[in-house]
Amino acid sequence: MKVAVVGATGMVGNVMLTVLAEHNLPISELLVVASERSVGKQIDYKGQTLHVIGLEKAVASRPDIALFSAGGETSLEWAPRFAAVGTIVIDNSSAWRMDASKKLIVPEINAAELTSEDKIIANPNCSTIQMVLALAPLHKAFGIKRIVVSTYQSITGTGVKAVEQLHNEMQGKEGERAYPHPIHKNALPQCDVFLENDYTKEEMKLVNETHKILGDHSIGITATAIRIPVVGGHSESVNVEFEKPFEVSEIKEILSHTPGVVVVDQPEKNRYPMPIDAEGKDEVFVGRIRRDSSIENGINLWIVADNLRKGAATNTIQIAEYLINQNLISSLRH
Repeated sequence: MKVAVVGATGMVGNVMLTVLAEHNLPISELLVVASERSVGKQIDYKGQTLHVIGLEKAVASRPDIALFSAGGETSLEWAPRFAAVGTIVIDNSSAWRMDASKKLIVPEINAAELTSEDKIIANPNCSTIQMVLALAPLHKAFGIKRIVVSTYQSITGTGVKAVEQLHNEMQGKEGERAYPHPIHKNALPQCDVFLENDYTKEEMKLVNETHKILGDHSIGITATAIRIPVVGGHSESVNVEFEKPFEVSEIKEILSHTPGVVVVDQPEKNRYPMPIDAEGKDEVFVGRIRRDSSIENGINLWIVADNLRKGAATNTIQIAEYLINQNLISSLRH
């Protein structure tokens, strides 16, 4: 298969190439694609030197799959152009997530919704993916009535500029800022821009995308998203109120048998999920599992994942793997 990685020089694009190298997709040709200013740059991939090409040339090459991580504006302009030549686009930006005609996919939850007619497929927001992966099987078992989530998000979710800001501040250097305030030794209760309802875009993504993925708009969801000076991954404190009664042991049992989820819950041994342990891994880690005795049928969970991998690159590539394994894509055009 001919596969294009669009946005290959960015932070997620780099991780996407790493994950692609680890997975065994039947790639006959890999195109690394970026904006015009990056054309000609060299990228090492599995012992090969690949040269970055522009979007026009990539479309003309008619890849079977294009893995997009180049921002919303680029996706809105270019994803339809790739789709028009028969390429299946799996997009990491927010451009298509809430488009009613596009599927929003976490493979372990709803990949079965995909058909050969889907030419542009949306990858959910990183903080949404890790939360719904843990909550989907619990929703099926007990019915979720309400979710209260507070996220503690890695600066890598903002990008290279944010990582540079933290490093500069740690060294006492002046430099370009990704945030309106210092991030070193700080916590910013703002991820993305504020909307008219006083929530941020990131917070509303957690609400709207969860409704769409779980296929249930009756769930009450409220979110607070916080940026912290961490690079390993996103952490989430999630409080869930169920419709039905449950035993904590049932919650742990269900989660321990959920594909892609690892339960790390031994507080007596100081064992619980942390971003420092999640970094570089594809799984979603769940711990601090305990009943919320302040409400009927309430549970507290602590959910951690590497936002660049399962939250972005890995989920995208898992969607591609599903399409290939289900024969929803073929290389007959080449």
